[in-house]
Amino acid sequence: MQRPVGQYRYYDFVMAAFVAILLCSNLIGAAKAAQMTLPLVGTVTFGAGVLFFPVSYIFGDILTEVYGYGRDRRVIWAGFAALVFAAVMSMVVLALTPAADPFNSEYQTHLQAVFGNTPRIIAGSVIAFWCGSFVNSYVMAKMKIASEGRRLWTRIIGSTVCGEFVDSALFYVIAFLGIWPNHQLVVVIVTQYVLKTGWEVLMTPVTYRIVAFLKHRENEDYYDRHTNFNPFKLKT
Repeated sequence: MQRPVGQYRYYDFVMAAFVAILLCSNLIGAAKAAQMTLPLVGTVTFGAGVLFFPVSYIFGDILTEVYGYGRDRRVIWAGFAALVFAAVMSMVVLALTPAADPFNSEYQTHLQAVFGNTPRIIAGSVIAFWCGSFVNSYVMAKMKIASEGRRLWTRIIGSTVCGEFVDSALFYVIAFLGIWPNHQLVVVIVTQYVLKTGWEVLMTPVTYRIVAFLKHRENEDYYDRHTNFNPFKLKT
């Protein structure tokens, strides 16, 4: 049985960091296509937000590993609600008629360019995050039980491989199927998937240190042996 949230010292801070990173990675640079030249690979085009979005999965791994699936489930729903609110707020703000002066007329154009995502892109982002995050947390929790808490790196990588695949595939299919050529769609999905997964693999030593710190300071190392994994159940 998990302790009440109020008995944890750092849980609220981890939740706040998770939601902040999630919102920023979806709002800042998400629409920007960036390029990078890699050795042996050449020039790779990717969404700028991909550099930071995987960090939310790192926090998901940390939450599940230390506090358990039930606590991470609450954080995922908090992130989902934040994304929906941000989408609604952006639509309302853009729908408002700007003041009749040159500054606001130009500013409206810039806001439209940055936040005027199509409904398909917004839907893809929200649905992909929700599904991918729950897959990541579920795999992490089940692998911890199966390994009896050993080999944390296998859980970090294994859950990421599954969660990021679901996230990448759902987002691009929902947002761009029928708009982009199928070949281009597949190439982008694979590229984003490899970049996001590779980034989290590189961050594994950092994840280890944060997990060790939290387990020690919280005196918690939760195993989801009797957890109800229903994603719609908010009770821990």
